[in-house]
Amino acid sequence: MPRLNVNIDHVATVRQSRRGAEPDPVLVAYLVELAGAEGVVVHLREDRRHIQDRDVRILKQTVKTKLNMEMAPTEEMVAIAIDIRPDMVTLVPEKREEITTEGGLNILADPETIVGVVNIIKKKGLFVSIFIDPDWEQIKAAKNTGADMVEIHTGSYAEAKNVGEKMEELKKIENSVGVSQKLGLRVSAGHGLNYINVTRISQIRGIEELNIGHSIISRSVIVGIEKAVKEMLELCK
Repeated sequence: MPRLNVNIDHVATVRQSRRGAEPDPVLVAYLVELAGAEGVVVHLREDRRHIQDRDVRILKQTVKTKLNMEMAPTEEMVAIAIDIRPDMVTLVPEKREEITTEGGLNILADPETIVGVVNIIKKKGLFVSIFIDPDWEQIKAAKNTGADMVEIHTGSYAEAKNVGEKMEELKKIENSVGVSQKLGLRVSAGHGLNYINVTRISQIRGIEELNIGHSIISRSVIVGIEKAVKEMLELCK
């Protein structure tokens, strides 16, 4: 089964709605690991709408499994990643007006910048992944950057309106995983995955990790974070 990494951004979203101290994503990260998750994911955004610099610094000291820091490929974020040294960096696109990440990073739009960012981060000894759409050209471009891993964007699969569309998107993901592996890239997947649609993705051979956040945090409001994580782990099996 793929390893489950839990994105805790939306815990910080609730906290920032009041600019207070609760709920603390650092505490939730501890509970997530206790429940069996094998990684914690946070996205430090340019506008700091949820996760704060303080969160990432403390999580680096307290997370016992793996801390994956999602970030835009900007000079500011590169400097922060090199300073904090998370276990893994995932490059993602970022627009201030978006509610959540809307798609994979378009490496082809500015390959020189992405190559430069990957080189800087890897020279500091950090593991680098790139969040991309399930597209052959983007996978090949990711390989050319020198990244260690790609995270396949599963949003279109999650948002498919009918069975035909869902199967078509699932095939794209399966093909993308195969192509990535042939190129020597490790593979994870995420975005929009929930308790209903995760099983088909978890069955794709070659996907090492699933990164899931919103559905687990939403479920935890009803059943508690530990139970929510354990339920997702069972589905991933």
